[in-house]
Amino acid sequence: MLLCIMEMRTLAIRNLVGTAAASYLSALSFGYVIGFSSPALPLMQLAKEPMYKNQDAASWFGSVFTLGAMFGCPASGWLVDRVGRKLTLLVTSLPFLLGWLTISFGETLNVLYFGRILTGFSSGMACVVSPLYIAETSTKELRGMLGSGVQLFVTIGIFMVYTMGLVVSWRGLAFIGAVIPLVATLFTLPAPETPRYLLNSNQKSEALRSLLWLRGTSAVAEEECRDMEENTDIDEKVSWSEFRRPELFRPLVVSVMIMLFQQLSGINAVMFYSVSICQSAGFSYASGLAAVMIAAVQVVGTVVACFLMDRAGRRYLLIIAGLGMALSCFVLGGYYHTAGLSTRLPESPTSALVSSSSSDLSWLALASLIGYTTSFALGWGPIPMLLMSEIFPARARGTASAVASLANWMFAFIVTKEFASLQSLFGMGGTFVFFGACCFVAVAYVYHCVPETKGKSLEDIELYFLGRAIRGI
Repeated sequence: MLLCIMEMRTLAIRNLVGTAAASYLSALSFGYVIGFSSPALPLMQLAKEPMYKNQDAASWFGSVFTLGAMFGCPASGWLVDRVGRKLTLLVTSLPFLLGWLTISFGETLNVLYFGRILTGFSSGMACVVSPLYIAETSTKELRGMLGSGVQLFVTIGIFMVYTMGLVVSWRGLAFIGAVIPLVATLFTLPAPETPRYLLNSNQKSEALRSLLWLRGTSAVAEEECRDMEENTDIDEKVSWSEFRRPELFRPLVVSVMIMLFQQLSGINAVMFYSVSICQSAGFSYASGLAAVMIAAVQVVGTVVACFLMDRAGRRYLLIIAGLGMALSCFVLGGYYHTAGLSTRLPESPTSALVSSSSSDLSWLALASLIGYTTSFALGWGPIPMLLMSEIFPARARGTASAVASLANWMFAFIVTKEFASLQSLFGMGGTFVFFGACCFVAVAYVYHCVPETKGKSLEDIELYFLGRAIRGI
């Protein structure tokens, strides 16, 4: 009997991980989109390519996908509440596919921008539905680890495109990107709908069937279903006016502020332009390899974060990671100041001029970038999306997650598009000092305002914010 129960639980864990794979592949596509511009832009600016000697076009291509993501977030938030989490995952694959094919075969700048916007639209959708799907199918014991897997696959996507960018043309990279959503569709088709969505849709028998498939035993499935029902009102729908209520407003502010600080850390600017940054930091002829090394470190750091998430806790990791990022940014800023490098990124792969002092200290720049990406991977990479999927009530989770993700992409667009302006105003050194200062402010905010969600059920977290609202805290 005991052996039978253990076998059922093993099968349930296998089913749970297999279910998570559907979300992970959407996250992989998302990471591929983020990383694409880093190896592709230097190639697209070579002679006879669409962006030859056109730094402004390259800047728009690097940042315009965030505009698509801004529209993808509310679209996904609307879909997850009306057609379900699973169908939204399936829909997410289509703009990814069309966008990559458009980039692969596009000849003019406008066509390339359109393809980039399409991939951004799907990226925005994936930001909402992927962590939400995993949060609503995971157990509370595994939610942190499985939820961190979303960011892990984002980093794997970045590493993939960086590595292939060493040997594959930018059009070839785009065509490979079109394959990933096709594979994601194959994994999503057999996956179940989330039990919480089914209960909210008054489909209790289907919710029980989904829980049984995910948990393995009927006793566990029925108990969890009862807990969900106690906190679910199938007739209760959220309206925009309700977000003025403290139990909804407080978690929304927490999530939006975490998203803001994630972008003010400068991560997307670093990921979009890592090859160019490495060129400006003295790696003129090995910038691609240096960027691959940085991406690999980020993957390893995120793997470590997956195992620490449910042990160390979200708040602790955010604080430690924020301090590590701040220190790395300050060191990198000091390197640029000491080496006296140009205030702007090189406009092409061959235009980076490296002084002897910068060459002597180039190891310091690489070590700082590695320290920065490692720290980000341990906390500020996986946790913002995980928190977003945890802290909102079930009835508002889709809408609130869309708002938080929209804010994230709006901040990402501003930081990425104005990265060059920051360089002109403060220099590269001053820009990284600015990012470091933002990381320190983020640590202070987490310490004072962000609750710990480790080991708590989604229902317990909802009750926490409701209790704070009742007490007027």
